[in-house]
Amino acid sequence: MYYVYVLYSKKDGKLYIGSTPDLQKRFHKHISGHVLSTKNRLPVQLIYYESYSLETDGRRRELFLKSGAGRKLLALQLHDIFFKLGYNYSQ
Repeated sequence: MYYVYVLYSKKDGKLYIGSTPDLQKRFHKHISGHVLSTKNRLPVQLIYYESYSLETDGRRRELFLKSGAGRKLLALQLHDIFFKLGYNYSQ
């Protein structure tokens, strides 16, 4: 399996979108500060993930979610968690 995931930084209130073949291992790397992109944005919370059979499909989805249209879709799909976190998805 290949995973696309969304992290929320409790420090700066921003999202991180990534992909990995091992979600549990990758998330542990994030929370322990071993990922350059998020080590200065800790603590982070896993708020969403999707699984794909093929890496190519997962990477394509990751790129889409990082686009403007993808972020708008996430705002609709994750409305309740965004509201609870106080995330301003118009950033």
